Amino acid sequence: MKHALMLSAAAAAALSLTACNKPASTTASDAASATGAAVNKAEDATGAAVGAASANTIGPHDTAAFVSNASQSDMYEIQAAQIAEKRSKNPDIKAFAKMMIKDHTASTKAMTPLVAAAGQKPADKLDDRRQGFIDHLNKASDADFDKTYVDQQVAAHTEALDLMNGYAKDGSDAGLKGGAAKIAPTVQTHLDKIKAMQAAISKS
Repeated sequence: MKHALMLSAAAAAALSLTACNKPASTTASDAASATGAAVNKAEDATGAAVGAASANTIGPHDTAAFVSNASQSDMYEIQAAQIAEKRSKNPDIKAFAKMMIKDHTASTKAMTPLVAAAGQKPADKLDDRRQGFIDHLNKASDADFDKTYVDQQVAAHTEALDLMNGYAKDGSDAGLKGGAAKIAPTVQTHLDKIKAMQAAISKS
């Protein structure tokens, strides 16, 4: 409920900002498109904040929450990368997306026996928050796609790094703690790369 209220508030704020800044010459269609993009961006920001809070509170201490979030993180990264490979015209982003598919498929494979040994089951689908990220990525205009993907990736990898480092430090299952510790440096590498791309895009 609290999440829904946050999303509603973010959406309302985005609608208000869009209305205030709309040029007089903007057509109804353009205005609707701009409003939708602003709302999606606001919802992505809210979703990122919710994920960051969870990664720093529940995930490091609750094994079931850690497994669910880690498995969904891999699923989201692979799905988002598949979209980026098809839609982005930026060779650096396409190369990053290819790396995401390879590395997150590998981390899922590495964690699978550890999850089973811990008596846990990975998530079988994305939650509403992460599915929202995918939906917004699919709806992004060609002009906004790269920035939308990169901004989502910075948030997602910040969340994943906090989750991995947190469980490696405070988790209760030794096998999963070891797995998280091994995966964290790869996530850090991804985060460093995507932050550099974000900075480059913001300057262009």
